[in-house]
Parts: sequence; C-alpha cells; structure tokens
Amino acid sequence: MKEIKAIIRPFKLTDVLTELHGIEGMPGIAVSEIKRFGHGGSKEIDTGLIDFGAEIKIEVVIPDNLVEKTISVIQANAHTGNAGDGKIFVLPVDEVVVIRTNERGSKAL
Repeated sequence: MKEIKAIIRPFKLTDVLTELHGIEGMPGIAVSEIKRFGHGGSKEIDTGLIDFGAEIKIEVVIPDNLVEKTISVIQANAHTGNAGDGKIFVLPVDEVVVIRTNERGSKAL
C-alpha cells in the first residue's frame, strides 16, 4: 500500500477529484486546505512576515496497483504549466486499521 499526498491549486480540486473518483477501486479521499511557503508559493514581505500561499492537500491510501494511475490522473488534472502547480508525494504504508472493526491491511481500505 502507498499513501499519495498531493499539493495542488485550489481551483483545480474539482477536476482532480472528478477524475480520481472515476478510478475503479479508489477508496476514500481526504482533502484539506493548507497554507505553504516555498518556491512559487509565497514571498517575504518587508516586515519580515511570510505571505503564505493557500493550497489544497489531497491524501489517499491505495493499493500498489493504483499508484501510477493515481499519479497520472493528478498530474494531468492539476497541471497548468505555471510555477506553483504543486507536488505529488508517494509514501509507503505499513499498516491500515479500521478503528470500528479492527480490519487490517487492504481490507481496511
């Protein structure tokens, strides 16, 4: 199993989620609003404060066989060609446990 975390522009969220929802076997997806700074995402203000850019973070834990499809869908639908389009992170997941039922592993997805 893998966890996919993607940081994208807010106005691309509907496009990305619509296409992710169409992937057979796609489990639940978590979405949150975040603030970030870094390349293309913010600028330092004269007062020394940081102007954080508003972004969206999408998180999903998926079976290994859906990783490449998920990355492709996010890449294609979040892309504008401009700096600050975001990033996709792929992390290993050792275990998943459903709190209510104690189901584990891929059954827990």
